[in-house]
Amino acid sequence: MLSRAFTKPKRSPRGGESSLRSTASISEYDEDFIVGFMDDIPLVSFDEWNDSYNSRVSGNKVVAGSYNQSPNSSESMTLRQVLRASVGVVGESPLGMTEKVVLLGGKICAVKRFRRVAIRKREFGRRIERVAQVGNQCEFLVPVTAYLYAKRIKFVVCDYYPMGSLADLLSGAREQGHTALEWKHRFKIVHGIAKAIAYIHSQNPPREKHLQLNLHGNIKSSNVMIDIDFTARLSDYGFVQLADQVEVDDTGQAEISTPSPERALVETISQESDIYNFGMVLMDILGWPKVSLGVENYPRGLGVGYQLWD
Repeated sequence: MLSRAFTKPKRSPRGGESSLRSTASISEYDEDFIVGFMDDIPLVSFDEWNDSYNSRVSGNKVVAGSYNQSPNSSESMTLRQVLRASVGVVGESPLGMTEKVVLLGGKICAVKRFRRVAIRKREFGRRIERVAQVGNQCEFLVPVTAYLYAKRIKFVVCDYYPMGSLADLLSGAREQGHTALEWKHRFKIVHGIAKAIAYIHSQNPPREKHLQLNLHGNIKSSNVMIDIDFTARLSDYGFVQLADQVEVDDTGQAEISTPSPERALVETISQESDIYNFGMVLMDILGWPKVSLGVENYPRGLGVGYQLWD
């Protein structure tokens, strides 16, 4: 089972989340990108927030308390370190691409680089810091540890899971002959996803200044990361409110499919669409064929759902 952690994802003709169709990488910026800066650019780190959170956890319950530390860590990563440490693209989506990064000292991270961000630096920072603060308090969500907003590149840094995503495990069993997930592991994964969604949907206040905190907006099998003990951790919480979706065709040309995060929020995501997409993930886990509804046939009030995110 652990062999999946060391198996490269199979190329997908559709260029989906687990696809390696694009050879573009964060390392394409390399040293030429940094030359224009007098100093290396430090990433804004949430490590101190994470340490504060960990010290407040007792069992699965979070002890009440506030995060009063600055998000800037004295040991935060820098852009140069990330550029040099990238080892390849592990996934793509309309929002951006995910890369595996191995830092000096052996620490492994996942870097999510956004294709297009329509909001300014200060607003981006406010949103990602709030999303990280909420998300890092739930053991069933992938923690956000740092971010960078520069003129030519915007990305967030998250924990890396060598087992890959739920989509990787399911496609590995179906297409590459790997051992199928046992039912006890499937039940554990479903439980983890449900706990993550319940936590997100219970956020109060649900909305803070153009930021909807009580919905995920992008639930799908490729956004369910699997830990080595088969605990499911939902990734990309709040990311659809940070960046526009960009469709990339076979020629490498990009087309913006949503003009702004605010419009995308209004038109495509809701708690109802989260639940609907959770149901689609359940069907995937159970081995049912995927159902792709046209927009005109999508259940009323749910927005544009699984078929556009997949």
